[in-house]
Amino acid sequence: MSRNDDAAFWESANNHLIRYGSPFDPAIIERAKGSYVYDADGRAILDFTSGQMSAVLGHGHPRIVETVQRQVETVAHLFSSMLTRPVVELAERLAALAPGLEKVLFLSTGAESNEAAIRMAKLVTGKHEIVAFSKSWHGMTGVAASATYSAGRKGYGPAAVGSFAIPAPNAFRPRFKHPDGSLDWQTELDDAFELLDAQSTGNLAAFVAEPILSSGGILELPKGYLAALKKKCEERGMLLILDEAQTGIGRTGDMFAFQRDGVTPDILTLSKTIGAGLPLSAVMTTPEIEQAAYEKGFLFYTTHVSDPLPAAVGLTVLDVVRDEKLVARAKQMGAQLYEGLSSIKDQYACVGDVRGRGLLLGMEIIKETGNRAPDHEMGAAIMAEAFKRGLSMNIVKMPGMGGVFRIAPPLTISSEELDKGISIIGDAVKACVSR
Repeated sequence: MSRNDDAAFWESANNHLIRYGSPFDPAIIERAKGSYVYDADGRAILDFTSGQMSAVLGHGHPRIVETVQRQVETVAHLFSSMLTRPVVELAERLAALAPGLEKVLFLSTGAESNEAAIRMAKLVTGKHEIVAFSKSWHGMTGVAASATYSAGRKGYGPAAVGSFAIPAPNAFRPRFKHPDGSLDWQTELDDAFELLDAQSTGNLAAFVAEPILSSGGILELPKGYLAALKKKCEERGMLLILDEAQTGIGRTGDMFAFQRDGVTPDILTLSKTIGAGLPLSAVMTTPEIEQAAYEKGFLFYTTHVSDPLPAAVGLTVLDVVRDEKLVARAKQMGAQLYEGLSSIKDQYACVGDVRGRGLLLGMEIIKETGNRAPDHEMGAAIMAEAFKRGLSMNIVKMPGMGGVFRIAPPLTISSEELDKGISIIGDAVKACVSR
């Protein structure tokens, strides 16, 4: 009998854990190392989601382990007004990587960083209306949840006053088209802001956006879109907040995804990848915005603001990304992954699209009816089949978000491991199509 079938374990889990989302995977994970997690039977499962899209250096990277051990012995947590060298040094390092965004605040989670960014934008502009994309995910707390439109809106009472959404550009399912059928994102954006202006009370404070909407189905903002969006914001006195929880720290083949477009946001939020699996997030902004916020009494005390332990880990993450040339590697490995997934797409009609950038790619599963309808059942079957074969990958299963696999392996993954994962995906699709 498999040790994963430990009846006492699952009974305790069922009796005591609050179910917070999708069903739990049918395995007990005992440890993780590199690109793999290992279940109770010792079976190696290739991790194609980097944990919760966070473990960019894989699991148990020796330099992260050494940093945690050293920093815990030195100082891990302090009163909020006390500063340490890791905090100041990490702020300096991040500022050098994102010229113009020299002011940094360190927090714990992505939702928390978006809360702080939106709070700052409201204070500085003196306005309260926040706009996001229709398939966005910015967190499950307060105003971050109010700016999340992909899921979780029903049943919790009213959202924050002044919450608005515009359509996320989707090249696979374009709402506005050029004569050749391709996405006319400029007309879509113009139309969206015309409707937004009609609904606004004149208090538009900020637009918060992901450069690639991950939970929305790996929807990438087309080239030129970010510049046009920034212009729309500037015309209305809004700030542009970019949420790079999943795209930051090299994953897309640039240190930050916005750098491809040459457009610097007013506020940048980082999380997930900057901590390589540990809870660390950051808010970055201009000296001018920070000064205006300070003069107006900006307040964002939290228990773990500026904690030295996660800051030390963040420094090590930046060191490893630099020393192992992982930004360039993400672009190189991403091309290999895209080619492999595209080959699967060419073989099976149920694979409708492959998209994304670097090592953040989406593979959309559709019904073979010609109308590109997402096939959630087939997607779930492929995911289960891949897991049985030793590959963990996540499919977006929430209603309205499409049957899209979010594939984001660690930046440290080897070429051989990448090929192995691609092969398992192909075999899983073949097995499910043949049933």
